Amino acid sequence: QVQLVESGGGSVQAGGSLRLSCAASGDPYPSACMGWFRQAPGKEREGVATIFAGAGNTYYADSVKGRFTISQDNAKNTVYLEMNSLKPEDTATYYCARRRFSSPNYCRDDLSKTYAMSDWGKGTVVTISS
Repeated sequence: QVQLVESGGGSVQAGGSLRLSCAASGDPYPSACMGWFRQAPGKEREGVATIFAGAGNTYYADSVKGRFTISQDNAKNTVYLEMNSLKPEDTATYYCARRRFSSPNYCRDDLSKTYAMSDWGKGTVVTISS
């Protein structure tokens, strides 16, 4: 059974940093698209960043470009989200997700297509205070 387990959430002040991790169990998917999505209270879930497992191509939402970095450690089957210069508007539950069979172009587009992701973690809460 495939599981995605997030960790690393917490509460920090604006301007601070956090690093989220997503550990995937089960068989790896070399052509998967892995992504981080977030959902703030009362808002729709939105894409934050995606990474194509095969070549490491990365894609970001405009709101986090230059502040967040998505990366992967294929040996550990783990994806990370390094978040710097955090703002109160970054407050949300962050979810790790995966589309098992993808391509660089699809992975770029999946940033705006939560429905394309087949596997989801349970989320980790990030709270940024001003």
